[in-house]
Amino acid sequence: MTFARGSRYERVPDGLYTARDGRQIRYKRLRTFPAAAPAQGFHAVAQGDRLDLISYDGYRDPEQYWRICDANGALRPDDLLAVVGRRLAIPVALD
Repeated sequence: MTFARGSRYERVPDGLYTARDGRQIRYKRLRTFPAAAPAQGFHAVAQGDRLDLISYDGYRDPEQYWRICDANGALRPDDLLAVVGRRLAIPVALD
């Protein structure tokens, strides 16, 4: 499986599942949260915030929102924006 450069799944190893009928199915192994990168700043969640726009402000790339999810321990991106006033760590992009 191939993912775009910079994707959070780019370096996750593939697995191979053999079904009962002998078919082999490739899949991505479970991705674990990496060690937290140091924060380059913080963002206080406001009503109407969007994670892609917060990501653009921090990285000039809206698709890097997953870095913010990882740094704040969120499996679901929407969980980060559920509480107005929550302070989100914006991590340094180490790679």
